Amino acid sequence: MRLGLVTYMWGAEWDLPTLLANCRETGFAGVELRTQHKHGVEPTLSAEQRRAVVDLFAASGIELVGLGTTCEYHSPDREMLRRNIEQTKEFIKLCHDCGGTGVKVRPNALPEGVPPLQTLEQIGQALNEVAAFGEGYGISIRLEVHGPGTSRLENIKTIMDVAQHPGATVCWNCNATDLEAPGLEHNLRLVADRLGTVHIHDLISDYPWQQLFDLLNEIGFEGWTLLEEGSPTADPIRVMKYYRLLWERMTAPRHALAPRTE
Repeated sequence: MRLGLVTYMWGAEWDLPTLLANCRETGFAGVELRTQHKHGVEPTLSAEQRRAVVDLFAASGIELVGLGTTCEYHSPDREMLRRNIEQTKEFIKLCHDCGGTGVKVRPNALPEGVPPLQTLEQIGQALNEVAAFGEGYGISIRLEVHGPGTSRLENIKTIMDVAQHPGATVCWNCNATDLEAPGLEHNLRLVADRLGTVHIHDLISDYPWQQLFDLLNEIGFEGWTLLEEGSPTADPIRVMKYYRLLWERMTAPRHALAPRTE
């Protein structure tokens, strides 16, 4: 597993050079750039500006894991759905040009008055379209486990059963709904074969972090775990360093932490 940062709250006000410098200082090897934040990596960038982004990442040694968008496909409004699909395609082009590997999208609701299965199938069909488009650019699509109703893992599985394109993957989001009966292990295994990235949050919260990382090790997950932190802090650099130490301990194979008996 590898540790990176999502510019959700921590990093939202850092320009790109500052963001990359801070990731280097704290030992975060990659970054998912959330749209509409100060880094400025948006579809409006010119070809020259996109090349400059590539150069900045290359010089820093930090990897552009991907772009975090707010594109979503649950709306019953066909025009809105089409706008979100076409916007995703623009982010795919941007991600390719800037050297990333994936674009994060999300479901965000089960609209009232629409049968839930109809919405879930619509999201899955949209994922197939954007994943097929992304294949031509070498970009995967990462569906965040997100939104009222849609964040339940049985619903994510239904979406992914429709979204059969191999470029459509799941971004695990460490939600409270992950723990609903029959429990974390069962729910993770529902989508384990489609897992692309993992968003992690407050590593000292009540979420069963050690169990999660043990399960990820068990299923052989070798991708990015990305810190997406919404709690404010006056010293994000110091806390990022602390989180990295926690992450290193919790992601280590359990046998590596066993006490010596000699």
